[in-house]
Amino acid sequence: MSSPLGPLLLAGDDVGLCAVHMGERAAGSGWPEVIEPDPASLRDVIEQLEAYFIGDLLTFDVPLHPVGTPFQRAVWEAVAAIPYGATSSYAEIARAVGRPSAFRAVGLANGRNPLPIIIPCHRVIGSSGSLTGYAGGLGRKRHLLDLERRTLGRGYQDDLGLATLDSADLGPRRLAPEEPIMAVPSPRTVT
Repeated sequence: MSSPLGPLLLAGDDVGLCAVHMGERAAGSGWPEVIEPDPASLRDVIEQLEAYFIGDLLTFDVPLHPVGTPFQRAVWEAVAAIPYGATSSYAEIARAVGRPSAFRAVGLANGRNPLPIIIPCHRVIGSSGSLTGYAGGLGRKRHLLDLERRTLGRGYQDDLGLATLDSADLGPRRLAPEEPIMAVPSPRTVT
């Protein structure tokens, strides 16, 4: 699908959305070599992403099926709990998952998030409030944060506020139960 961030490739299986790839399809981009387009199966995801990009959607409600280690999945659940328009630091996510000194590991897990935008890894910033790494590039991260701030009526010059999370804040947004890590069967994709 096309988006303000450039092309997005969505991939899903019978459980839910498995991946969102950003950017142009190129060697090493993470896009699968073989794509079997099936936009009808991902219509709800496409509609929700389109609504998000125009500021009409604050919370995604689609089944998710990201594949990762138990630690990665715990990080992604904590990241998914960051409210729209808010930010949190890698250190706060580490505390939320019960591993307060693992902020570097949290950064690595966040960088491997297969569902950017949907699991809003762009809302994770440095403890100093600085924008730090984003697999989609810092320009895309800034665009997403600015979109959310504009939607909520905040100005561009507002300081980024850190949302404090603890394990009780993980809320109802749970990822699909994890199967043993393996290739995702019969992916459905849309470009």
